[in-house]
Amino acid sequence: MYNFDISPNRKGTSSVKWDLTKTVFGREDVLPMWVADMDFPPPPEVIDTLNDRVSHGIFGYTFTGDPLGNAVSSWMKERHDWEIKKSWLLYSSGIVPAIATIIRAFTEKGDSILMHSPVYTPFFSLAEKNDREVKKSPLQLKDGQYTIDFEAFEETLKSGVKIFLLCSPHNPGGRVWKEDELIKMAELCQKYNVLIVSDEIHADLVHKPNKHLPISSIKKEYEDFIITLAAPSKTFNIAGLQASAMIIPNQKLREKVSEEQQKQGIFTLNTFGVIGMEAAYLHGGEWLDSLLDYLADNIKEVKSFVEKELPELSVMDPEATYLLWIDFRKLGKPEQELQDLLLNKGKLALEPGSKFGQDGEGFFRMNIACTRETLKDGLERLKKALT
Repeated sequence: MYNFDISPNRKGTSSVKWDLTKTVFGREDVLPMWVADMDFPPPPEVIDTLNDRVSHGIFGYTFTGDPLGNAVSSWMKERHDWEIKKSWLLYSSGIVPAIATIIRAFTEKGDSILMHSPVYTPFFSLAEKNDREVKKSPLQLKDGQYTIDFEAFEETLKSGVKIFLLCSPHNPGGRVWKEDELIKMAELCQKYNVLIVSDEIHADLVHKPNKHLPISSIKKEYEDFIITLAAPSKTFNIAGLQASAMIIPNQKLREKVSEEQQKQGIFTLNTFGVIGMEAAYLHGGEWLDSLLDYLADNIKEVKSFVEKELPELSVMDPEATYLLWIDFRKLGKPEQELQDLLLNKGKLALEPGSKFGQDGEGFFRMNIACTRETLKDGLERLKKALT
């Protein structure tokens, strides 16, 4: 029903992914497989809803009312078996702005913020730019997957931490944290009175047989100290609509976040963010299931190619996301030399691992949410760069 082998030409659309390669990588003639957005149009129902709104022709002030709250709530129940109340919801233009708001609401300059490493780049930058201290709990590689060193995690919590930023599922490693891991993290943070901010933007992009479990949903008591961040942006490729949700069951926490938003003059979402998010959550389920099947085949394509053509590389098996974390360390080359080969010999733009923290050095992240034709082109460029 849905054809993911066709993708519109995105050049000339102010696309960060396609139109900023000269700015980010120093050259325009590279195939961009870096920043985390897809080359697929969103579900047809989303496009139809946006077109209808454009045809209406008036774009006055818009509010986030019950229809949007109902759509978010029903999605969480349907996809993640999590019953949330509409009253728990606050909205933000994106998860990164939401994290910044939360940091400013619950910490002061000099306070410590904990995160795993490697991890999504803005976790580090948001803490640093707000003059907070970054504390890292490095992940450990075990049997080809990242695991948590809970002893080190607790020691860091003991040293004094205000907020723990959790990436669940994990970016860039693609781990879907299991229930026992989530419980250990939650109970340690509860023990040391640490607020958990759980970025669950990749929650819908989980590959079978894995299942995402919202950390706040595990035990009722966890609702008191966890803020969950969700968005349709990665799931349905509508990041440009700038709409996300903060799920905050604890009223006092919710009021404090709302107060900080008001200080910043943040009161609502843009018109297209409201209707795009609502349409995606109401009508996007079947499209998403088809997308996940396509992405699963893309992952198989990459793993098969690398095993056959580039056996010195190792692809971490992703339990979620459309981002592959590839280990280049056996090549024995520094990251800058590898980046030079990728860009100037292979004409391929990937995300260097150091961008995700020092613990990511030796890895590159590849976005495989593209047509099979584009993917095969990218793999041949990768081979050309390294051979």
